[in-house]
Amino acid sequence: MLGEHQLGTATLVSRTSLTSPTTDTLKAALYLASATKDASTTVYNTTGEVSGTGYTAGGVTVTAATAPTSTNASATAGVAFFTPTASLVYTTVTLSTAFDCVLIYNFTQSLKAISVHTFGSQTITAGTFTLTMPSNTTTTALLRLATT
Repeated sequence: MLGEHQLGTATLVSRTSLTSPTTDTLKAALYLASATKDASTTVYNTTGEVSGTGYTAGGVTVTAATAPTSTNASATAGVAFFTPTASLVYTTVTLSTAFDCVLIYNFTQSLKAISVHTFGSQTITAGTFTLTMPSNTTTTALLRLATT
């Protein structure tokens, strides 16, 4: 989780500087219920993205202040996991066409997709839409990878 994507706290494994490492900027874009976003989605694009009052194409910036964690301290099987530190919040938006998907992607690394999450179909009028992040644990984290 720190190879292609520098998630959370900067590490010395940075591709830009060994003395001043930086983290990547992650974004979260919303997609229409009719859009096809799934495990085969490799990059962010605007096809099927919502549009409406108060929504900016590309979505919102993801607050990801905590580095990925791993239960694998000795290179044996374990779980690597990561959850953004704050909910995804879209404020004062009107999205009248049904949407049901969020794409989290790496804005810094050529818009590469990190994960796609679906939820029940939604619409919103002049309100705030919030996606609450789960606890950052081996069983509930937003991203969980088994290591062997």
